Amino acid sequence: MKGIKSWGYPVLLLGGIGVSNIGEWIYFLSLNLIVLKETGSAFAVSVLYLIRPAAVLMTNVWAGSIIDRFNKRNIMFTLDFFRAMLITILPLMLSAWSVYSVYCIVFFINMANAMFRPSSMAYVTLLIPPERRKRFNSLRALLESGAFLLGPAAAGLLFIAGTPIFAIWVNAAALSLSGIITMMLPNLEKDLHLQSSRQKLSLAVYKEDWQLVYRSAGRQEMSCLSIFYSVWL
Repeated sequence: MKGIKSWGYPVLLLGGIGVSNIGEWIYFLSLNLIVLKETGSAFAVSVLYLIRPAAVLMTNVWAGSIIDRFNKRNIMFTLDFFRAMLITILPLMLSAWSVYSVYCIVFFINMANAMFRPSSMAYVTLLIPPERRKRFNSLRALLESGAFLLGPAAAGLLFIAGTPIFAIWVNAAALSLSGIITMMLPNLEKDLHLQSSRQKLSLAVYKEDWQLVYRSAGRQEMSCLSIFYSVWL
């Protein structure tokens, strides 16, 4: 019973991550069909695939500094609700404005997606003890790979039952549910932020973080070179 009780919060976290991953597939497939129907252009659909890596590249430059200095749990459920709100208005934007407005909304959604994953990974290190992280990470990988199958299958069932717009709104509801689940998780950084003064974000802070990354990458490179020389010399 003690082991089951200790896995209560990790199961909640896995549930929120699983719902979010499945919903992401439903949203993306539905969006492809909607854009293809409204524009009749395969090129317009292909642009959706270019927006994601562009959003990830732009977000990863500064997201780590924010995640390090703010409450991870609060970031996670805020991103869930933010994505749910944007996905809800996405079909309305397509009918009222041009496809370019949809690209802008999709860009912000992908930025939130890019920021959610490192936030959840950082929260996992706080919530899960080191001896249980291997099992948790294996279960998380199973959920993420399972979402690759369950997401398109769920999207297909929703397309049969309704329309792609209906499927998108179901995804928005799923993300809202994920945010509610995340809010039920413990606030592990509450006392930490009360005891320490929060450093304000500025260009100097970002520069310091990038210098730290550069020094760490340099040490890893030197370590790899030393291993190489020890093997071959």
